[in-house]
Amino acid sequence: MLLAWLSLALAGPSLADVFKYRDRQGNIYLTDKPMKGGYRLLKRYRFKTTRPRAGGASLAAMRKRKARYAPLIEAAAQEAGLQPALVHAVVRVESAYRPDAISRKGARGLMQLMPATAKRFGVTDLHDPRQNLKGGTRYLSRLLALFDRDLNLALAAYNAGENAVISYGNRIPPYRETQQYVKKVLRFYRQAQAGDQLAQR
Repeated sequence: MLLAWLSLALAGPSLADVFKYRDRQGNIYLTDKPMKGGYRLLKRYRFKTTRPRAGGASLAAMRKRKARYAPLIEAAAQEAGLQPALVHAVVRVESAYRPDAISRKGARGLMQLMPATAKRFGVTDLHDPRQNLKGGTRYLSRLLALFDRDLNLALAAYNAGENAVISYGNRIPPYRETQQYVKKVLRFYRQAQAGDQLAQR
């Protein structure tokens, strides 16, 4: 069981914790997101992230993709009650505006939705830009409501999962990837608000 779990973990993010729990019957449970007491940290793993990045593409190409999907982004943002600048920032960090983006962990599309999250918000085609944006913005809006409009926590939850944020006492988890993710999205968000969405890094 442990070997099977670890084989799945190798496809995960750059930092992952493995927690162990033994019940009264002697059964052992392993998880990366403990939801109750009694679990203890078994091991911490570090992996190289494969999240799609914009670094390999030119700003000109990114501008073309941004222009192509801007109307859909603005419509999805408005429907979810979000600022388009925020959604643009998330899309840029998540996929660099690539609807065909796929991470090693299995996240797909413009907003890098996991299949379970997509199903939760009624997305049937993860690579359809309209559906992906609708599901992603609804999820982000739900996270903002869950964490009392705290954008830092909502973004951390979008990256690491809401259970991770909750398990660390409603704080940004001590995962380097997640902490960098929040900072990067906020930086691009400020740039977008200032009208310089695709400025140099």
